[in-house]
Amino acid sequence: MLTYTMDVEPRSTWLRTTPGDFARTLPFCVTEAGEFFANSRFATSRSHKASHLLFYTVSGEGWLRQEGQEIRLPEGAALFLDCREPQSYGTLGEAGHWHHLWVHVSGSGADALSALLIPEGKPQRVFLPDSAKELFTQVFSELPKETSQSQVLAGEAVHRLLARMIASGARSQTKAGDENRRLIEESAAYIRASCAEPLSIPDLLARTHMSKSYYLRLFRQYMGTTPYNYLLRCRVTRAKELLELTDLPLAVIAEQTGFCDESNFSTRFSRIAGASPAQYRRNAITYKAGS
Repeated sequence: MLTYTMDVEPRSTWLRTTPGDFARTLPFCVTEAGEFFANSRFATSRSHKASHLLFYTVSGEGWLRQEGQEIRLPEGAALFLDCREPQSYGTLGEAGHWHHLWVHVSGSGADALSALLIPEGKPQRVFLPDSAKELFTQVFSELPKETSQSQVLAGEAVHRLLARMIASGARSQTKAGDENRRLIEESAAYIRASCAEPLSIPDLLARTHMSKSYYLRLFRQYMGTTPYNYLLRCRVTRAKELLELTDLPLAVIAEQTGFCDESNFSTRFSRIAGASPAQYRRNAITYKAGS
């Protein structure tokens, strides 16, 4: 459900497109975008939309309410939110106007980056320099063309905007946030170095002195996956090296990479690498022979 008061100046723009099959396969698929010169009564309330929304304030100030929090969006503020959760936003009363740029985007890339930009489902405001407007301009320029190339270029601009937001958020972290990141990065390094050994969550928690739920949440936020899946990927990476560089039997590689037996090794490796260990080795040998 969508309700709004469209109190915007006539020079405002609202671009819409209906993505085709190709666009829907892209990691960043732009569906709508606009530049609103919003006046004091501008407001929107939405219960659900299957996309993410990116805001950037050029001048004036706006507000957003979602997940029990209210965020102010002054000049230079950028924010990324998941529209599948109810939200409302509009011009901040005392500001009187809110000149802002916005883009609706869906796709696997947007979903993946939301873990970094919307931790625990709560939008995080960051600040971007004035040069961010150039990337929005690229979106506005490419979206109406509706060609395969223009869809890729519009998605690329959104990707670069979100990457800048992540970098800006990292720079503005508190000392506590910096310490948490350091502990998680050290934990990931420990997993890489010890991936052939039996590892458990209690082992990892003992090195970070965090609660289990807090550790798991931070690990997913900073590393993009769970500790267990990260461990499996490290083991598979090491197994790839041994398959390519040695003629060790599969059972020995399974033992040296922390898998309990050859059957488990084959199942896990195939699922992650997209080929069985034997197939991966054959492909590597074929490639080397032909290179």
